[in-house]
Amino acid sequence: MRAIATHDLTKDYAIGFWRQRPYRALDSLTLDVDAGEVFGFLGPNGAGKTTALKLLMRLVFPTSGHAELLGRPMGDVSVKRRIGYLAENPYFYDYLTAEELLEYFAGLFGLGASERRARTSRLLDEVGIGAERRMQLRKFSKGMLQRVGIAQALINDPELVIFDEPMSGLDPLGRRAVRALILSLRDKGVTVFFSSHVLSDAEALCSRVAILAKGRLVTTGRLSEMLAFEVRGWELVVSHVADSLARTLEARATRVVRLGEGRYCVDVPLGPSPDRLIAELAAAGARLVSLNPLRETLEDFFVREVTGLEAASAEGGPGATAAGGRP
Repeated sequence: MRAIATHDLTKDYAIGFWRQRPYRALDSLTLDVDAGEVFGFLGPNGAGKTTALKLLMRLVFPTSGHAELLGRPMGDVSVKRRIGYLAENPYFYDYLTAEELLEYFAGLFGLGASERRARTSRLLDEVGIGAERRMQLRKFSKGMLQRVGIAQALINDPELVIFDEPMSGLDPLGRRAVRALILSLRDKGVTVFFSSHVLSDAEALCSRVAILAKGRLVTTGRLSEMLAFEVRGWELVVSHVADSLARTLEARATRVVRLGEGRYCVDVPLGPSPDRLIAELAAAGARLVSLNPLRETLEDFFVREVTGLEAASAEGGPGATAAGGRP
């Protein structure tokens, strides 16, 4: 089953003093998210990610196109009981404690008193603020409020979770806790759909990603397929390297890191087979410890795809009327 399916989802806003100029924030988004997967919705700031999530949650209405959530039309109010949502900048009643807030949201979903207390206690512990459960939210830092927001998105034990920038404001310990929580949700069969511009999070968590730029879908697919075959060079670890040979390596390599006495890690660009360089190293008395391909990272792939679209937009090619440009 598809947890999320969008079909030509489009959103235009009217801008300007008289609100007469159209601005396309999202342009014909067609996307499928499978049930039970962790899916990353990536893009630079202003790409249209938040607009897409607001459309799915029916916080704004599409100009055209439609979508289904958990097999139901996105306008079906009943399906919202099966979904957890965290907005990019959530606002909570700051005179409440974290415990009171979660119990309030649990009550909105019709949970009984004992179940409300149990879920609240468990979720606050899972996001790492169990010790602050009775502290008023007005005293919380941004990162602590973000953790509360993640907990409230899970209070109804959802089948689908939609997070808008879930790592925003979190310190390294908070990021690790939220990553572990997302992976535990995946293990339970919960679908997690989250937007982010922090690529390391997607690389660590997602099986598939979609990249959005200027309101348009640039590409979508499995990370393993996107990155597996893009070899951009070779990494060699070499020992017994004399000073003269080290200078030669520095002239030919894109990166040289001294690991210890006579031991170096060297990156060389993709080109002819590295056999010739290996032979030269051996002839100079060096020893090859390891040889590994340098594969394209998600950041490399992301930058290449997004800058390609931006270049096409600047030249008036495909993508020129997407969200980043004013028609």
